[in-house]
Amino acid sequence: LVRMQVLQILSRKPGRLEMLFQIPFCQKQFPYKCLATSACIYSKKKKESGYEQVDQEKYKNLVYSVTSYKTSAQTPETIFEEDNLLYGPPDKHRPPVKAGTKTPRNWVPLINPNKRIPAANSDSNVPRKVELPKTKMPSVTRVLQQTLSPQQVFYLERWKQKMIMELGKDGFEEYTKNLFLQGELFHSALESIFLSEEVGTKEKSEDDVISGYLASVEHVLEDISEVKALESGVHHESLQYLGLVDCVAKYRGQLCVIDWKTSEKPKPFLKNTFDNPVQVAAYIGAINHDANYDFQVHCGLIVVAYKNGSPAHSHFMDPDLCLEYWNKWLLRLEEYMDRN
Repeated sequence: LVRMQVLQILSRKPGRLEMLFQIPFCQKQFPYKCLATSACIYSKKKKESGYEQVDQEKYKNLVYSVTSYKTSAQTPETIFEEDNLLYGPPDKHRPPVKAGTKTPRNWVPLINPNKRIPAANSDSNVPRKVELPKTKMPSVTRVLQQTLSPQQVFYLERWKQKMIMELGKDGFEEYTKNLFLQGELFHSALESIFLSEEVGTKEKSEDDVISGYLASVEHVLEDISEVKALESGVHHESLQYLGLVDCVAKYRGQLCVIDWKTSEKPKPFLKNTFDNPVQVAAYIGAINHDANYDFQVHCGLIVVAYKNGSPAHSHFMDPDLCLEYWNKWLLRLEEYMDRN
């Protein structure tokens, strides 16, 4: 009876009953429903609470886990242990190797360290024109053609089939024949210009065919001087391959192997020239290891002339870029040798 009177007194003063049972509730988890019921009997105003509708029995384990720890018991070490148990140890794999980092088995320097450069002769201004040696050594063009990547083969074959559908088989053969003839006439006209010779009768009669190409390279010719070789054969004495160089001359003061190309489509970037940079690097290496040439070349130049006379695109290859493509050439040459 005394206890009931105490509860009646406390219930008349809001907050007292809650304070009396707050600490024991947290420690011993007294059922709140019983206290709330007895308190509600003597309270003057009943306050609605959304928590009364919650199934406390269902969530009591969750509430207990949250109120039992001030901080999480997990540490970085326990997390790693748990991950190791669930997913296994981490895979310590190496980063993937970038394409193009493969090194040749038989690496030969681009610049010949044993080549001696004599003093300039009185006839050094006469461009060399060395005949190709009559041997069974593969040419640069042959090596590149037989080591094309599957992607290059696919695009070439697709272009060929497209042209045959448009022109017919005979028309396509005539088209390729004309392209080859135009290239020959263009190179012959450039040779005559560098030698300060009169253009031959044949070139004059075909002037309308190559006039666009010549107009296209006019601004490039202004930067070329000291021509040292024209349509000259080169061969690498140790790697045993050969080629025919279009031109060796100075371009804006830098001695270069110059490769003249004709195109009907614009090629504003070096990557648009496909294997031409590899070809130029192969020629540079051959010249530097050929006893017929008393000089060494460090740079390259690819000039793409257009039939419609629009300004040609010139792609300069500095020594670092030449060395990069030289390594690619050595890999292609090794691939060819392995196949044959």
